[in-house]
Amino acid sequence: MPDNVRNVIIVGSGCSGLTAAIYAARANLSPVVIDGHEPGGQLAITTLVENFPGFPEGIQGPELIDNMRMQAARFGAEFMPGHVVSVDLSRKAADGSKKPLEVNLGRESLLSRTLILASGASARWLGLPNEQALIGHGVSSCATCDGFFFSGKEIAVIGGGDSAMEEALFLTRFATKVTIIHRRNEFRASKIMLDRARKNEKIEFLTDTVVDDVLDASKKEVTGLRLRNLKTGEQWDLPSSAMFLGIGHTPNAQFVGDQLARDGDGYLIASEHVCSRAPGVFISGDVADRRYRQAVTAAGTGCMAALEAEKYLEQIGK
Repeated sequence: MPDNVRNVIIVGSGCSGLTAAIYAARANLSPVVIDGHEPGGQLAITTLVENFPGFPEGIQGPELIDNMRMQAARFGAEFMPGHVVSVDLSRKAADGSKKPLEVNLGRESLLSRTLILASGASARWLGLPNEQALIGHGVSSCATCDGFFFSGKEIAVIGGGDSAMEEALFLTRFATKVTIIHRRNEFRASKIMLDRARKNEKIEFLTDTVVDDVLDASKKEVTGLRLRNLKTGEQWDLPSSAMFLGIGHTPNAQFVGDQLARDGDGYLIASEHVCSRAPGVFISGDVADRRYRQAVTAAGTGCMAALEAEKYLEQIGK
């Protein structure tokens, strides 16, 4: 192989990618981490994290990411800005010889013996004027992460599928009232999930309704939602302390194309924990996890991917 071939390239710099970087760097593999279009992942836009082990008083999301980044760098991990445009996972060159994996960043291409895909999944947002300004201040895409902070408050969940019903049901553990807002009169949620939500006395429904904006960015907290009925055009403000998005996530795996197995929503499908069907390519974190989507589970699979990469390199005689 050429002299410029890396041992490990990690795509993504969230909790999973950084954990993989720490383990790979400690194994003297000199990993290269591609930051991606959302450096730091979901934790980079999260405020207080209270469910990551080891921090009894909690820790700010960006601080946790910075700590992990410095820890990986301390052991020799290299970080590169940019995002991956495409990858070539084929191992055979035109002449039949074995070639390394190729990662195309647009401006340049990198070669590697192994590849860890930790590119995560991006929450789907509504695109409202004040939405991004209030992420971490009452706007959230993770009930498990942030529900506790709104104990004793009235909150809203946006969506009409199983994700929205699951979020709403979980949030009733903390909130005094949960309003599910859906743009249609019919729901995509399964009958069992919809029935559970309808039977919960804390949950109310607003159908044929959309959110035009979130209030109040000037106060740096959510105080209400500006709603509009799609049938009548009526607009009004609904008092609320939080808005939770239950409209799903988009896995950041488009650059893989059809080279790896993916489910109907685009999530990568791993076999044998974190291994893929391509030799030397490993999958970790939310790009393959549509169920848990927690920092600690992402970190766990990042560790597993790095250990598998180390094992693979030993087998091929790195």
